[in-house]
Formats: sequence, structure tokens, C-alpha cells
Amino acid sequence: MNPIVWGIFLAAAIMEVAGDAIIRRGLRGGGALLIALGFLVLGGYGIVVNTVRWDFSKLLGVYVCVFALISILAGRFVFKEIIPLSTWIGLAIIMAGGAVIQFGTR
Repeated sequence: MNPIVWGIFLAAAIMEVAGDAIIRRGLRGGGALLIALGFLVLGGYGIVVNTVRWDFSKLLGVYVCVFALISILAGRFVFKEIIPLSTWIGLAIIMAGGAVIQFGTR
């Protein structure tokens, strides 16, 4: 896969995780301004991820792998969560599915 596509997926995943985190903060006492900012970031993610010119099913099927990885890493390192083994196993299954989508034949 093209390194530019990986960069786009990485940027989109960071934006999606950040947008959700901002909304979460807004809902937990941060106020409507944070919620609105989270909406804008999530809208930006939608624009960024769709700059990759793939079939929609392949695009989001492969992107989900990147998003899942970034989500779990954010939980672990940003939010200081303890990630259970079952979550890491689930991530491995998601990554395997993404490889099938990416490298499978038409």
C-alpha cells in the first residue's frame, strides 16, 4: 500500500479518536463548545479519509484496522487505561480481517 495512503489513514484515525475524545470531554462537563469542536474534528476526519480513491467497502474496511489500533493505543497511552488481553486479541483479529480485505482478490 502506498505510504501516502497510510499517512492519510493515520491522520484520519487520529482526528476520529480526538473528535470523539473532545465530545466525551464536552459531555462530561466541558460544555457545548467542546461538543461542537468535536463535531468539527469528526467532520474533518470524514473529509480526510475519503481522499483515498478506493471502493467504499475496501476503504473503510482497511481504515477500520488503523482506527482500531489508534483507539487502543490512545486508550493505553493518552487515557492511561489498562488494556486487557482480550482487547489485544480482538485487535489482532481486526487486523487479520483488514489484511484479507486489502490483499484479497476481486
